[in-house]
Amino acid sequence: MAWRGGFIKPLFTLLLIAIGLGLWARPALAEPRTIVALGDSLTAGFGLPEESAFPARLEAFLRARGHDWRVVNAGVSGDTSAGGLARLDWALADKPDLVIVELGANDGLRGLPVEQMEENLSQIIARVESSGSAVLLCGMRVPPNLGPDYASAFETVFVSLAAKHDVPFYPFFLDGVGARSSLNQPDGIHPTAEGIAEIVRRIGPVVEQAMKAGS
Repeated sequence: MAWRGGFIKPLFTLLLIAIGLGLWARPALAEPRTIVALGDSLTAGFGLPEESAFPARLEAFLRARGHDWRVVNAGVSGDTSAGGLARLDWALADKPDLVIVELGANDGLRGLPVEQMEENLSQIIARVESSGSAVLLCGMRVPPNLGPDYASAFETVFVSLAAKHDVPFYPFFLDGVGARSSLNQPDGIHPTAEGIAEIVRRIGPVVEQAMKAGS
């Protein structure tokens, strides 16, 4: 009996040392990669439940395709490019791997100078990249009532910025959904849940490609 006790005590001591050194601890689970969707009401999910908004639907799309990534909703209804620039530090606080920039629609609806929007978006892209995150720039279009010259200059901004900063580019965030009454809410501006699903279906593969740049 004395021999047994003499054996157990050293063994118990070794066990305590192993626990103290963390040798028996389970390995920490890897955190999922992060996408921040920086945008306006189209990103925020105006008029929709949280689970139907663009970030949630995009995250579900990516997980269904085997990507363990989370998508953070950094959309603010009514936000302009200037507003997105002003809150950029907050959006980058979690050090995302990829930032989807979906801004400019409200600049256009308010008829703000396209030069101002271009400067704001350029600063956003540059600061995101300098933080170590990748960028996917989403383009936007404006209603024809603002005039063909303004509409053309507005759309060209996004094309020029994508080329200038050499970032992945999705030409029109509302592709396949804009101006389709069946996929928009009664205001004719904000997509329904079905409209968001169509946006995600179309942009999803482009996001997957952009994710590689953030890996």
